[in-house]
Amino acid sequence: MDVSPLLNWSATYDFLPVPSLDSKLPAGDKMILPQSALEQLLAASPPSDPLQDAHDSSSHGSNPYYSGFIGDDSQQLPHPLMFRLLNPANGKTVYAGIREFSAPEGTLTLSPFLSESLGLGVPGADVDVNATATLAPPSQVVVVARQLPKGTYARLRPLEAGYNPDDWRSLLERHLRMNLTCLTKDAVLSVPGVRGETFQFRVDKIAPDGDGICVVDTDLEVDIEALDEEQARETLRRIISKEQATTANGSSEGGELMFQKTVQGHVSPGAYVDYQLRSWDRSRPLTITLSGLAGEDSPGVFVTPKSTRQRALPRDSVHVYGHFGAADHGVKSLSIEATDAASDSVEFILISVHSHRSPGASRQTSNPINFELRAHVSSDSDDAGGQTDGGGQSRGADEERCDNCLRWVPKRTMVLHANFCRRNNVVCPKCQTVFVKGSPEWEAHWHCDDDDAHGNSTADKARHDQVFHGHHDCPSCEFSTNSLPDLARHRTSVCPGKLILCRFCHLEVAQGGDAFNPSPEVVLTGMTAHELQDGARTTECHLCDKIVRLRDMETHLKHHELDKVRRSKPPICRNANCGRTLDGVGPRGQVGGQGGKESSNDMGLCSPCFGPLYVSLHDPDGKALRRRIERRYLGQLMSGCGKSHCGNVWCKTGRANSGQEPRASSVQAVLPLVKPLVEKVPERDEPMFFCVDEASQRQRTVSEMVAAEKGWELAWCVAAAEAEKGDVNKMREWLQAWAPRR
Repeated sequence: MDVSPLLNWSATYDFLPVPSLDSKLPAGDKMILPQSALEQLLAASPPSDPLQDAHDSSSHGSNPYYSGFIGDDSQQLPHPLMFRLLNPANGKTVYAGIREFSAPEGTLTLSPFLSESLGLGVPGADVDVNATATLAPPSQVVVVARQLPKGTYARLRPLEAGYNPDDWRSLLERHLRMNLTCLTKDAVLSVPGVRGETFQFRVDKIAPDGDGICVVDTDLEVDIEALDEEQARETLRRIISKEQATTANGSSEGGELMFQKTVQGHVSPGAYVDYQLRSWDRSRPLTITLSGLAGEDSPGVFVTPKSTRQRALPRDSVHVYGHFGAADHGVKSLSIEATDAASDSVEFILISVHSHRSPGASRQTSNPINFELRAHVSSDSDDAGGQTDGGGQSRGADEERCDNCLRWVPKRTMVLHANFCRRNNVVCPKCQTVFVKGSPEWEAHWHCDDDDAHGNSTADKARHDQVFHGHHDCPSCEFSTNSLPDLARHRTSVCPGKLILCRFCHLEVAQGGDAFNPSPEVVLTGMTAHELQDGARTTECHLCDKIVRLRDMETHLKHHELDKVRRSKPPICRNANCGRTLDGVGPRGQVGGQGGKESSNDMGLCSPCFGPLYVSLHDPDGKALRRRIERRYLGQLMSGCGKSHCGNVWCKTGRANSGQEPRASSVQAVLPLVKPLVEKVPERDEPMFFCVDEASQRQRTVSEMVAAEKGWELAWCVAAAEAEKGDVNKMREWLQAWAPRR
């Protein structure tokens, strides 16, 4: 393990709580020191090791301190720089990392976490610098360079009961990696959740023992334990009550929705019932139908295809597809195009049924609303109909249209119908809907002055005004609108608070960025602001060991794919039983040359196969070589090689091992079989059949097995078998990395 050089340095600075500088600091343990501090640190640091690897500095290119202030001298300073901060006024201490060296001389700026830990006032409060200078001297902070050991363990205790996020590991990993350099014992950490909540923990125990540890470039085991048994019981009670809330409020539990199957449920006003559709026909449009609705105050249905770009449960203000309107004869339908539902990134469909609660309604007096939910394929019969008039009603040849209710009635009864209709019915002049005179529906019938919406109840009117003409603010940014559908489109598209599954850290995080002025990189790359920042971290390419940014790794690997296409097939041994190449395989997939062994004969045989045929004899015509090949074939067929693993069909032992009869036993009978093989020796494309060692034969067998899958040619399979010693799984990995596909 590398030992960081000791650094003896300390200084005292005035605390400068300037909001403009404080805005440069994230919510972590970073501080800003003056430029002179860097010069003093470099002067106090020991001489650098000329053999030290420069990789340490390159792996932190996203930190302005490493990329902007330290050049060649960065090798003299320990990594990472850590400091012990002391407030002489109250004796409080905390460990911190460095953000940059840009503070005014004689001052330092601390992050809100550090200033709160040292008791230096309320974090983030506006400070009048001139007034502070005249009323009281500034607070002083003693800064001491201190190198902490790499942490291996930390125990955190929550300060409140009821903490139950979806994934503790993702929250802590993201917070520690992005914000912290050190962990100070007994410090209070504020970990933000993905939905705007904040979890507070006290660092109760750390390992190695001491008052602080380093959490950079280390594997840290974290345990979360309650402060006491009472807090643990309260947390468990809240978790159980939250899980039982769906049944306690009179709503169904929801769950998995089967394709083409109808489920029945009920939802209380103000509640949601969530379903998941995990399998459906992705090649055809999908329809979500909510039926069995009675009355005007019908529940809404919201749908979100869950993918890496959409992670939140559908709600009235967060959904991709939604239906707020009134039910049509007790039915609501949402259609999703096949192109939207068939994407490979869509894991499953999230469906939520929500009953709107009026602002003045009481929870106790509100009854659950029954519904039937079904997911099915859109069919032509859903939209087909018979011959209709403009109002959608079928008519016959002997029918006449009533001028009052616009219905088609038989001509023979038109007079009676017209008298009755004018006496009892009234028609809305805007929507042409017929009502009974004096009915509650007619008295409550309404039309919106701003759009084409209409309904037959005051509750429906209030809901429409609240949904489409109320004031709605985005909780994550400054966006505001008068329409819930517009807010939902914003929160599922450009809102910085939209939850995504980061392709680099594989955690559910907010996408970040500016909703009103996105950066050019976000527009051009198709990545989110969080992914651009997280993808700036570097890693080694597993193929070439180059240091590549995570967000550039996909492009880098495509270059490797192009290199594979241009590679020529490796020449393999002419022996049909041999599993070796002629020139060997190098450690990086290169055939021959560096790392390989070049063939020393022109027979097309590898060195182990040609070795028994080699004689130090002048043979310009190759006649002596052909005689030795003939004698070897005769020996194989007449006597065999005697190896228990042999599978050579031109060997007596190999044929016996495979249960075949020997070809012949005398020279006169064997010679006619051998001569055609000897005559084909000059032809490099014709195979030869010599017995080989067990490892080579096994490599050839597995090579032919993998080549039979039609993924790669036999020559590449033989090279993979030679490189990976016949391990089939490693062969496939080698082929994926270095061999072009057929």
